[in-house]
Amino acid sequence: MITLGLDTSTPSTAVGLRLGADEVLEARDDPPPGAHPGHTTRLLTLADRLLAEAQIAWSDVERIAAGIGPGTFTGLRVGLATARGLAQSLSAELVGVSGLHALAEGTGGHAVLAVLDARRGEVYAAAYVSEGGAPARELLAPRALKPADLAGLMVQARELDGRRAGVWDAFGDGAVRYRRYLLAAGARVGSDESPLHRISASTICQIGARAPRADAREALLPEYCRRPDAELALERAPAEPGHRTLQRAAG
Repeated sequence: MITLGLDTSTPSTAVGLRLGADEVLEARDDPPPGAHPGHTTRLLTLADRLLAEAQIAWSDVERIAAGIGPGTFTGLRVGLATARGLAQSLSAELVGVSGLHALAEGTGGHAVLAVLDARRGEVYAAAYVSEGGAPARELLAPRALKPADLAGLMVQARELDGRRAGVWDAFGDGAVRYRRYLLAAGARVGSDESPLHRISASTICQIGARAPRADAREALLPEYCRRPDAELALERAPAEPGHRTLQRAAG
């Protein structure tokens, strides 16, 4: 089954094309720190490039695997809207894949904490284990938490895994940024430059190829793990001094 994988949950734009079990192509755009993500302009361009490289047409794509997060509200909205639109126009199957799951499985590790920088002084994290080369199995579901709480997450993961003394590896840009908390908890963190800290669209494809398809395109929903920044800003807005002044004047 030819599967196209898309991920826009981080500042990077990643696209994968699975032609067979052992043949997966990937293209990505990794903007420099502080630069604006290029999801809107780069996503379909990268997909076109891979299809041309594989010498296949859009109509040959049988399944779309979309990263559902957790991640930024805008990035996920762009990626999922594109995936739904492609699935509809191509009459292709549609599946969702957790970015943290893909991050963990892409490392090939036996016990992995997948940690992404969520900003606001938080991280998105989940725990996975794999035995004998099997696909990664989720131990603790994705959640948003403070970096200082990563140690407690690892304790929970070890208890569930039954290997309290086992070594856990942490991957992701959140693991890089908050390395000190993870090292203090006994986890290993790879070098900052390791590509294993990035979500691979190739792995999105591989997981997506075996995942059950969505019953309907509308059923594919983002996994935010917390409320969007814009929603919180609107909630806080009435408490701003300017708003109170306007309300008194209007009264």
